[in-house]
Amino acid sequence: MQNHRPDTQEPELQRSLSNRHIQLIAIGGAIGTGLFMGSGKTISLAGPSIIFVYMIIGFMLFFVMRAMGELLLSNLKYKSFIDFSADLLGPMAGYFTGWTYWFCWIVTGIADVIAISGYTHFWFPDIPLWLPAIGCVALLLSLNLITVKMFGELEFWFAMIKIVAICALVCTGLYMVTTAFQSPTGNSASLANLWNDGGMFPHGLMGFFAGFQIAVFAFVGIELVGTTAAETKNPERNLPRAINSIPLRIIMFYVFALIAILAVTPWRDVVADKSPFVELFMLAGLPAAAGIINFVVLTSAASSANSGVFSTSRMLFGLAMDGDAPSKFKNLSSRAVPSNGLIFSCICLLAGALVIYVVPNLMEAFTLITTVSATLFMFVWTMILLSYLAYRKKRDHLHRASKYKMPGGKFMVWVCLTFFVFILTLLALEDDTRQALYMVPVWFVVLGLGYRTVLRNKQEAADLACQTD
Repeated sequence: MQNHRPDTQEPELQRSLSNRHIQLIAIGGAIGTGLFMGSGKTISLAGPSIIFVYMIIGFMLFFVMRAMGELLLSNLKYKSFIDFSADLLGPMAGYFTGWTYWFCWIVTGIADVIAISGYTHFWFPDIPLWLPAIGCVALLLSLNLITVKMFGELEFWFAMIKIVAICALVCTGLYMVTTAFQSPTGNSASLANLWNDGGMFPHGLMGFFAGFQIAVFAFVGIELVGTTAAETKNPERNLPRAINSIPLRIIMFYVFALIAILAVTPWRDVVADKSPFVELFMLAGLPAAAGIINFVVLTSAASSANSGVFSTSRMLFGLAMDGDAPSKFKNLSSRAVPSNGLIFSCICLLAGALVIYVVPNLMEAFTLITTVSATLFMFVWTMILLSYLAYRKKRDHLHRASKYKMPGGKFMVWVCLTFFVFILTLLALEDDTRQALYMVPVWFVVLGLGYRTVLRNKQEAADLACQTD
């Protein structure tokens, strides 16, 4: 989409992110707050079969990431998936994908800001809830304005904290299983806990399907590695490395962590509204567990909000370059950071502080917001897959020459698309998630009206150019 732009005249994002940054950004994107906080609810719904839920979602999203990787590497002038969707599916697709992805991260960021306020309350119960929300946004804005490398460093350390916490949980669980640890309720830590209470599917198929609704939100941000493409050193080497390690990460961080929790705490004893991570460390006799995990979950939410601030500003930059957003978002600071986009996205994130005022029940607001976010992310993943189908039809010579072909090709694209339809059907079955689904079409109506204005402005600009010629 950007191949018509003369490099000498247009602002350029700098390739400042190293392989170390890209690997950890990809890991941070794959480990969402949903794993730390949402896994209690998913275990209570699906029992031990939740392990398969995470494996299936991770398996499907791996193919979405591989399709994205092949497309980005087929033309290094593609800066993100807005570019290839606009190039392969048309300008309207680029407009809808870019603005929807921007909105995805704003909505997710609002959810994270709400979560951060709640976690901060653990240590400072007397401060007003809106104060940490504003403080977090101000801090992320100031750090992201410095350099692109600062974003990479922030994500690197945020992701490291998450990895250390999960590795500690897996090691603690393994130790408790090998020593046949006895809990105060008389249960022994054993792998047999996975299947000796009603089997792997204690609530049948419907319980298994119910787990998908919340688990899908844990994976939002997995495509973040695609928005860093324009700022990645040596993308031909670093992008495939980051994408190829996704299956291993999902097994390591999701599957092993859930096996450790379920082996130590039988699934019936897992409390839906508490973090099973905290409960396991408490069982192990670590009284500081609540404070430590609260810190981990706080950094996890801050990491997600930081990713949102980064990616939304880059999306606004890309949209402005294509004339789909106000031209002021094209401006880069002296440090090659899209500062206007950053400031605008952070102002929108402050809506999180407003939501805390408006909605009395934080958990209700969080469920509503995360479902809207997951649904919109599925739209973006679908656009990546549809772009791949168009690429195979229009640029088959590039596919044949590709050194990083998507495994399964068109067949796996259709499998993934069918899977997303299945998830949407499940979201429509539950009352709390169905409300969020009703809100999604409103966004697309607003976008459609906005696109008409954009077309009119582009036409006026073209007419003016003709007159001056």
